[in-house]
Amino acid sequence: MSAAQNAYVTAVLGEGVGAALRTEALAEVLRGYDRGADVAEMAARRQMILARAHARIEARAHAAPVTLRSDAPREAVAQDRVETTHDGFFLTRRYDLRAPLFDGGQSEVLAREVFVATDAALVLPYDPARDRVLLVEQFRMGPYGRGDPRPFMLEPVAGRVDGGETPEQTARRECREEAGLDLRGLEKISSHYCTPGYSTEYFHLFLGICDLPELGQGRGGLETEQEDIRTHVIAFTQAMDILRSGEANNGPLVLSLLWLERERARLRAAG
Repeated sequence: MSAAQNAYVTAVLGEGVGAALRTEALAEVLRGYDRGADVAEMAARRQMILARAHARIEARAHAAPVTLRSDAPREAVAQDRVETTHDGFFLTRRYDLRAPLFDGGQSEVLAREVFVATDAALVLPYDPARDRVLLVEQFRMGPYGRGDPRPFMLEPVAGRVDGGETPEQTARRECREEAGLDLRGLEKISSHYCTPGYSTEYFHLFLGICDLPELGQGRGGLETEQEDIRTHVIAFTQAMDILRSGEANNGPLVLSLLWLERERARLRAAG
């Protein structure tokens, strides 16, 4: 790497980034250098660049078990070509590749596109003593872009896992930022891909044990991130009502409430 490239990378990523994370983020930063993106433009994406790099490191370090599915490794996929088709705050990439077939052969060349996202931590705050949960509500582009007449969505607290941060640290940070809550404990629900057909996004889902205020609405979010969030503290029974009615209509909330329904007696007995 030339002196000019090194100076550019340092200006974009700043000091104090760990060696492994810096190395993983290098290709994305140098792509900006090669296309002439100025430092300010790239520095504005610093957190996303590092979060994407962190997600790749975590994917290699924490692969799920293989007992039923194919154990064909990533290296068995022949990658003929890869192109970054959109290079901004978000990334999309196009691949020409040949994947292993279940009969032992290899596919024809497949043209596939993928949305390159980050890992995220999601947490459903629950007060076992008062038997109530907290939900956040905000405008969401997914329902809006789909044409949904009601583009505001009820969700668990959620946020991006930043570079060098654990999912548990993210869960606690986001609960403070979005809802003003300090968690007493975390229960792991699952770690999973949410839309593996076209996105790298990976969710770490938790239940957060906490003390919740009286039933009702509040406000949360960070102005610096243009977040306009309304919080709802509701009884467990009302949470089950919106689950049955379909008003709880995103995967993480549905999964969290079903898990809570199963584990509620244990959590309440433990206090």
